[in-house]
Amino acid sequence: MKKTNKLLTGIISATMMTISGCSNNESLPPVPEGTDCDDWEWEADEGVWECDDDTSSHYGHYYYGGKFYNSKSSLTASSTYKSYKSSTSFKGGGSGFGKGSSGGFGG
Repeated sequence: MKKTNKLLTGIISATMMTISGCSNNESLPPVPEGTDCDDWEWEADEGVWECDDDTSSHYGHYYYGGKFYNSKSSLTASSTYKSYKSSTSFKGGGSGFGKGSSGGFGG
């Protein structure tokens, strides 16, 4: 019974933090505009937006610094992304909660 209580307490605490606005969504970069993608998903580990619009020619592509990257490896190979990832302005490295949250457009 103690394990169940601890598990439930952890789930409730995490849920309350997310509901109360303790997530870092307020500090995310703005959703990209002026592209053919109408649905964006925040990729917390990479700290970038991913196009989640299956009608877009950029579906599944990552977006950083005004450019689309068709794979995670091409994103991480970019010198501008490497610089961003090692900077204090990096918005990634999420641990799971909130990963996959919608950018709010078309989703």
